[in-house]
Amino acid sequence: MNKKKLIIAGVIGAALSVAAAGGAAWAHHAFAAEFDGKAPVLLRGKVTRVEWINPHAWVHINNVNKDGTTTAWMVEGGTPNTLLRSGIDRNSLKAGTEIIVRGYQSKDKLCRPACKANGRDVTFPDGKKLFMGSSGTGAPADGADPGEKK
Repeated sequence: MNKKKLIIAGVIGAALSVAAAGGAAWAHHAFAAEFDGKAPVLLRGKVTRVEWINPHAWVHINNVNKDGTTTAWMVEGGTPNTLLRSGIDRNSLKAGTEIIVRGYQSKDKLCRPACKANGRDVTFPDGKKLFMGSSGTGAPADGADPGEKK
């Protein structure tokens, strides 16, 4: 490969790297882009599944409504690594575990295929409460995030 082609290949490779990094940064949104800080939710129900994916883990629960019916919710948590550091792992969030999640509903309020919320903290059957969000996202200063400036 001559020098000119090598330089062109390097420039193209660098451009693709920047585009890929920009796409990843764009995909990781701030709280206010999707969730409503004025729409708090308190969800109680059994975990149906957990998606341990980046950039955010998703906890699926069947919330038990006041009338006894259930509604499916997808609750966005922090990254899998963030959850692990706060003490939440695959064993603590198994399907069938009853939990309470405090968080904020999505701005669109659509519930298809499930209602969506950003989780701030999760309370387990033994009463242990752990932060399940991501710090520095712009979520309301609600006391859930131990990294919040007081």
